[in-house]
Amino acid sequence: MRGAVPGLSLALLAVESGARLCAIIHYLIRGQLGWFGLTVACLVPGYAAQLLSILWFRADGHPPGCWLLALHLLQLGLWKRPAAAPNFPKPGWAAHHGDSCRYWDVLWAAAETGGSAGEVLAQLGDVCVLRLLEALLQTLPHLLLQTYFVVAVDPAGFIPGVSAGLSLLSLAWALVSYSHFTCLLKPGHLSPPAAVILCLLLWRTGMLGTRVLALVLFARLYSFWVFAVAGVHWLIMSFWLVAQQTDIVAQPCRWRLFNCLLGAVYIFCYINVRPGPSRTRVAVFYAVSTQGILYSTWM
Repeated sequence: MRGAVPGLSLALLAVESGARLCAIIHYLIRGQLGWFGLTVACLVPGYAAQLLSILWFRADGHPPGCWLLALHLLQLGLWKRPAAAPNFPKPGWAAHHGDSCRYWDVLWAAAETGGSAGEVLAQLGDVCVLRLLEALLQTLPHLLLQTYFVVAVDPAGFIPGVSAGLSLLSLAWALVSYSHFTCLLKPGHLSPPAAVILCLLLWRTGMLGTRVLALVLFARLYSFWVFAVAGVHWLIMSFWLVAQQTDIVAQPCRWRLFNCLLGAVYIFCYINVRPGPSRTRVAVFYAVSTQGILYSTWM
């Protein structure tokens, strides 16, 4: 299982990017310029994760050069992250090229150490946060767009359907990876077995798939009214987060922005941002989400 987690992360990231590129080329060849433009536009929010990656490079004492900036401009910055500690394990390429290691080097270092080294877990946590942010900002809009195209425009569209399926799987795996490695950062927690990881992946995939499909079908039937339903859900979740008084962000303005953005994420999935048991919060989240789905179905 030690090699399966990083191996699957790399494979899904590469395959999802390839499928997105195929979808862009597919729309361009068929002359569907509107869908081509929308699919390309879904790439733009991903630059937020690239910008955060550059800022973390600076914070770790690695001023980005032209080559590194070019990688981030091509949205390949997550494949290269710095090693902050001088004794950080550097397998393969990174062991012979200074104090930086690529994305896959970080993942394979965690696999080789069994996920027990503190520096490995810290760097791996950075990678997981960046990947989760990229998945929420880039993969999720792409998933919604391609799903709507398959449901409402061309049910026989093979390439958009494959791209939507891989985006769903990649987003679910980003959530599972984040949960997995944040769990490992807690003292006394061991790596869960493969069966647990598989169950988490199936749960996240089913949860995301049903919510995306419900929103797409609602948009297919009621057009722009879907924004009203999603907006009400977003407001409820945002006020709920404010009521919890999460202290993950200190400054008041950023704290409000964080709650608003996380409230939008809660339309699709739950992410625990507070320490301690989360059973009550998860129950509230699913109660509100279930009522929203039932109301949409009734409509």
